[in-house]
Amino acid sequence: MKSDRLLSILLLLQTRGRVPARELADRLDVSVRTIYRDIEALSASGVPVWAERGRHGGIELLAGFRTDVTGLTADESRALFILAAQGAHAALGLDAALGSALRKVMAALPAPHRPAAEVASRRILVDATRWKGGPRPAVDLAALQDAVFADRRLRLRYLHSGRREPRTYTVDPYGLVSKAGVWYLVADRRGRPRLFRADRVRTATVLDEPVRRRQGVELADVWEVLRREVEERPGGIDVVVRVRRDRLDLFLRLNAPYLAELPEDEDEDEVHDDWVTVRLSYGVLGETRQLLQFSDRIEVLDPPEVRAELARAAASVTDLYQRPGGGAGENGRSGGVL
Repeated sequence: MKSDRLLSILLLLQTRGRVPARELADRLDVSVRTIYRDIEALSASGVPVWAERGRHGGIELLAGFRTDVTGLTADESRALFILAAQGAHAALGLDAALGSALRKVMAALPAPHRPAAEVASRRILVDATRWKGGPRPAVDLAALQDAVFADRRLRLRYLHSGRREPRTYTVDPYGLVSKAGVWYLVADRRGRPRLFRADRVRTATVLDEPVRRRQGVELADVWEVLRREVEERPGGIDVVVRVRRDRLDLFLRLNAPYLAELPEDEDEDEVHDDWVTVRLSYGVLGETRQLLQFSDRIEVLDPPEVRAELARAAASVTDLYQRPGGGAGENGRSGGVL
């Protein structure tokens, strides 16, 4: 709408100073002729705006002119105050700054929109953490933020899942992403996109070298590539198990990373079965062996290949402990180097 476009022009000029008409036209997806007509409309309404044609010309406001108009609609006001509930700001150390900014925005909102924004902040809560995920390790994002905002390279000591010792990497960061309550560093290593979980970074050192990002590539572009690689990775295995009700809470806590969905809540009066069905998802078949920690308190119902995998693992353990001597060497002594 024209009124929205006029307000956009006003706010752009107030923020940027002199702006070429062609740039305004490109940003607002209109013709240069339309921009000049809009400038005439702003001038006629009392806004001190003027245009200078020519190679080095542009459109700007009279020096010192400011407006307290935010330009926010009712829906935009609600969106801002719902954004505040996402919780990512605490990890970045921006909680206090966010609260201060929102108070200023609230004061600047048109009076009719203030009640809607306040109600939105009280009625909508966004919790990005998964159910029964257990406590997450503390994450220090300070060095990662420093490198991201200063456009510097990073040297990481990073502990991969399943390894005992961290490895060292020199990376070129694009930025930080919070996904379902987990922070990730998105970076290039040797020109290829990589994803690093922030809670597995043991040390992070900001180097003096400038970052070496691929030209024209932004954080959102790299994240989309990495996200697709994770979500479309072949070999995913969906598993259906039944769990003894007296072990359900512990099972859900320990298997939070593999939960495909939470079991439905049941009223106590309607509970007639000691077993609860749970659906899980694993990346590879070998990961399902961790289900054996619950012994006969769980049973895999589907698929057959997972039942066979657990049967093989259980048979191997049984064979190990049925051997005479408990693994002792000659003369009943434990084997090893003397």
